[in-house]
Amino acid sequence: MGVVAVLSTTAPGHRTADATLTVRGAGGRPLADTEVVVEQTRHAFSFGNIGFDFIGLANDETEALPDSPFGGAPPASAARLADLFLDVFNTVTLPFYWGGFEPRRGEPDTARLLRTAQWFAERGVTVKGHPLVWHTVTADWLRELSTDEVEAAQRARIRREVTDFAGVVDVWDAINEVVIMPVFDNEEHRNGITRLCYERGRIATIRMAFEEARVANPRATLLLNDFDLSTAYECLIEGVLEAGIRIDAIGLQSHMHQGYWGEEKTLRILDRFARYGLPLHLTESTLLSGDLMPAHIKDLNDYQVPSWPSTPEGEERQAEEIVRHYRTLVGHPAVQAVNYWGISDEGAWLGAPVGLVRTDGTPKPSYDALRGLVRGEWWHGPTTLRTDASGRVAVRGFLGDYRVSSGDAAASFALTTPGTVEAEVSLPR
Repeated sequence: MGVVAVLSTTAPGHRTADATLTVRGAGGRPLADTEVVVEQTRHAFSFGNIGFDFIGLANDETEALPDSPFGGAPPASAARLADLFLDVFNTVTLPFYWGGFEPRRGEPDTARLLRTAQWFAERGVTVKGHPLVWHTVTADWLRELSTDEVEAAQRARIRREVTDFAGVVDVWDAINEVVIMPVFDNEEHRNGITRLCYERGRIATIRMAFEEARVANPRATLLLNDFDLSTAYECLIEGVLEAGIRIDAIGLQSHMHQGYWGEEKTLRILDRFARYGLPLHLTESTLLSGDLMPAHIKDLNDYQVPSWPSTPEGEERQAEEIVRHYRTLVGHPAVQAVNYWGISDEGAWLGAPVGLVRTDGTPKPSYDALRGLVRGEWWHGPTTLRTDASGRVAVRGFLGDYRVSSGDAAASFALTTPGTVEAEVSLPR
């Protein structure tokens, strides 16, 4: 029985399986001495990106909505981006910023976002919602409510969205950036969610988010997410766990507008947060293909420039860094998901050249480099094998879903456990 060598020697062992696959035919008999084709159809690891660009496309709109808080490319550009997205990413994050989702109380944008989520789900993409609770881009009408009324509205909002989208969106950033939430002051008038968190406290606000979402959809995966990766976030996580609040994964943002962190810093961060024994999701990753943001800028939102172009030198740097970054993350056993924050420079956050595709729709070197990992080095393409006398073939590949076929007959199997495993399929003939 031959071994299929499809992965590089750098493939991390905790991401791969060496499977003995038994192929059976009619009557359950081993399909001996027969050519079969084995191919991967999906990664178990979550390779994600935001899907803000595709809301208009999914809803058959022809023009971008004016002043859309979601950002993203217009529908015409999104049509060109769709194949590029689907060829690399198996997970998408959609925007549920309250200020954009329900700018007028009682008029949520449920239908458009649900259709967008369904558009991705129909194409085999796992859909995540971001976020259920956040003080930034929250609904302005909350300012006029009392704190008790804000809490009641926020609880109702969580229940409504998680219930309405259950079965299509089953992964949520339950609450976002709580470290700064009660003391956020970068606005003229304090928003309702900051006031709520200040008066109720961080732990109580987190409990509200997770408990309401859990009741609405007990099967949902719920994240605590933050950009502040200091010890303050560690203390917050410890307080949440000590309070008995169940969180399913820890979200770590990594917007590297001021330069790539490097492997050493990244691994230090991952190790610090892995000690809680929960999966880590790199929820918001970016690397620039143009000039870096000056190091003295504290709040990335404060850096506003009229033009921030991608450059040839920057694109080569971005391609190199994205490979290093993804190798580091996939190589760490605690990391379960990586979500890049932008497929295209068109409509990108802060106007920064963070996308993997230029504004003219052509892929940057970073897109090709990432695809070379996700659908190349870490992917089991269609491979023809011959079963032995017992109907067995050896398959080595990244954890995920697979398809085996012989002639017109086909069946699916999954590699879910790293190491040496056995699998079996039956091909009706």
